[in-house]
Amino acid sequence: MIVCSCNVISDHDIRDVASSGDELCSAAQVYGCLGCTVRCGLCSHSVRRILEERSAGREHHARVAVP
Repeated sequence: MIVCSCNVISDHDIRDVASSGDELCSAAQVYGCLGCTVRCGLCSHSVRRILEERSAGREHHARVAVP
């Protein structure tokens, strides 16, 4: 699904960057990793939500992996 129409960035693009190992906490950081900038800003809420989902998933995985 396209999250950012201005830069034609999909949710998969954002998830790929978020799972790269770097701790990203803002839309601007994600866009920087993708080589572009936030333009109109309408997508920033969706980008943050995806980052929060990734962060929650990592925390859950870490809790489950620790005996």
